[in-house]
Amino acid sequence: MRLDRPIGIYLLLWPTLWALWVAGEGHPDPLVVFVFVAGVAVMRSAGCVINDFADRAFDPHVERTRDRPIAAGRVSPREALLLFAALCLLAFGLVLLMNRLTIYLSLVGVVLAASYPFMKRYTHLPQVFLGAAFGWAVPMAFAAQTGSVPRVAWLLFVATLLWATAYDTMYGMVDREDDRKIGVKSTAILFGEADRAIIAVIQLLMLVALVMAGQAADMGGYYYFGLLLALGLSLYQQYLIRERDPKKCFQAFLNNNWLGAAVFAGIVLDYLVRTA
Repeated sequence: MRLDRPIGIYLLLWPTLWALWVAGEGHPDPLVVFVFVAGVAVMRSAGCVINDFADRAFDPHVERTRDRPIAAGRVSPREALLLFAALCLLAFGLVLLMNRLTIYLSLVGVVLAASYPFMKRYTHLPQVFLGAAFGWAVPMAFAAQTGSVPRVAWLLFVATLLWATAYDTMYGMVDREDDRKIGVKSTAILFGEADRAIIAVIQLLMLVALVMAGQAADMGGYYYFGLLLALGLSLYQQYLIRERDPKKCFQAFLNNNWLGAAVFAGIVLDYLVRTA
């Protein structure tokens, strides 16, 4: 479940919180917040389990992943599937506390989470599928809070998809050489020498989507200041990956936690100023 490495929880949590605060106009329902925060932790854990199951033949050949439980023989594939099923049932139990639209949307979320780890066998775009899986929390959050999925929700969904594609490509750059040897596909391999430039374009498009979401939600100056900080962090990440050093690429990936936090801080401050 990789609870000792919570970066995945944070990266899934930030866009979920963006959506909850915008949908709730700064005052989201406490029950909805609890369900979604708990759901983030549970579904990210489930995602890690099914990912390790899917990669059980690949992980022993990659330096960074060879000590994972299934790869190292400490956990059997059957045990992993049982844990995945239990976590999905727990997440579904949480969703049952929400309205019918949220429950229906959650079924799509489970399909995305369960299928994503297998995409690297068939397409060079698994990072895009990850973005869709992470971003699906956004329309679900709007559905739970408002009973509908308005235009701003889809703009935030697109922003999240683009953001995840960018940072997971940085993550893919860490394992690129090992992945080439064992036949695993990724955007890091697909983009090749154009990787940094394409990541930069994706980051720019992400920020454009966030600007459009801010306009749709009638956000103010604090929100856009948060986006300015996100721009600065994106530039810093470009600096880190400039030489494609695996350690620096991983550092750039981790730095996205602060980018998500900056956007959320801007949203929270904007609504606090409105009610002050």
